[in-house]
Amino acid sequence: PPASQNNEQGSTLRDLLTTTAGKLRLGSTDAGIAFAPVYSTGTPSGKSGRTMPNILDDIIASVVENKIPPNRTPKINVKSEIKDEPKDDRKCILDDSSKLYNDIQYSWICDKHVLWLRDHKNSNNWKLFKECWKQGRPVLVSGMHKKMNFSLWKAESISLDFGNQQADILNCKDSIISNTNVKEFWDGFEDVSKRQKIKNGETALLKLKDWPSGEDFKAMMPARYEDLLKSLPLPEYCSPEGKLNLASHLPGFFVRPDLGPRLCSAYGEYPSEVERFPRRCRTTNLHIEVSDVVNILVYVGIAKGNGVLSKSGVLKKFEEEDLDDLLRKRLKDSSELPGALWHIYAGKDADKIREFLQKIAKEQGLEVLPEHDPIRDQSWYVNKKLRQRLFEEYGVKTCTVIQFLGDAIILPAGALHQV
Repeated sequence: PPASQNNEQGSTLRDLLTTTAGKLRLGSTDAGIAFAPVYSTGTPSGKSGRTMPNILDDIIASVVENKIPPNRTPKINVKSEIKDEPKDDRKCILDDSSKLYNDIQYSWICDKHVLWLRDHKNSNNWKLFKECWKQGRPVLVSGMHKKMNFSLWKAESISLDFGNQQADILNCKDSIISNTNVKEFWDGFEDVSKRQKIKNGETALLKLKDWPSGEDFKAMMPARYEDLLKSLPLPEYCSPEGKLNLASHLPGFFVRPDLGPRLCSAYGEYPSEVERFPRRCRTTNLHIEVSDVVNILVYVGIAKGNGVLSKSGVLKKFEEEDLDDLLRKRLKDSSELPGALWHIYAGKDADKIREFLQKIAKEQGLEVLPEHDPIRDQSWYVNKKLRQRLFEEYGVKTCTVIQFLGDAIILPAGALHQV
């Protein structure tokens, strides 16, 4: 701007200094401004000396004393600006998204906590995703299976190609892990009569965890690896070569988290088991991932045999959950196939949840050791009754999501979840 206009308007920095100069006192800890001391008094060696806050105070006082004319009236009220409420980014996104992103098919679910991108093919999805991701909120993308070679992911196909492999298999009922031929797992995936038996003739509820994983996945299943990579949602973020996938571009001297991919497969639960094992009979207990993660449901099997849920029974079980209206509508769509039930919590609630679970453990007479962390140890599945108590006693809401065939659930690092 012209010099005359600049002189008339003044400098924002100068106005700020003018307004706050009178409140600055060397050694004072209640300056009443938006700056906070960063260094303690004295030098690290313990000798007295001028510290960084003192020097800054002197500089500011000097600038105010020597450079600002005494008749200058400050044009900024620092106090009133500090008191202004911060802008609610979440509300802003919800209010503006219908105008800014009208070329994207999307909805808000779970009390507007989760973004649902309904068209996986839309190349503009990442623009809206970016706004939600900055706030650390989960995102659901549906229809990924339509881009995949479905025959590669069938249980019998994997069993036929890799049945002779050995892997660690977890029995979810008694938490016993055994090194077993994976053919036994896959043969029982959709046929209960072929499942392993444990003590008292009970049927095992098995989970084939992270088999294969990372480089082993790529080496063992190259066709499936390529099929998965070309089908990833939001490739700008999720693809190993995505320009916004920061973890994959870290220099080699960083210790990277395991970025996968990993194949995680498990049997479903059924009514008699739920009653007998209310806490243990689950696929994945409450835990936290150290990196962002995208989980795609590539296959859902319908088991047959005594004691298993029919498809209508599965739907009824899902309907008993505290579901969003849009998820209930999806359940009634005959073209959709539900396969997994997720409960998700924001990372900011981790301490409250940890305290709650330790409290419940004490109520149940369990030993709570100082080094015990119920989240790190993955020792809890928070059932419906406990989820209600968690909300009533700690104000922590549960985000309940049903994952249908082809759904990708994208979680930020630090988000707690159970499946």
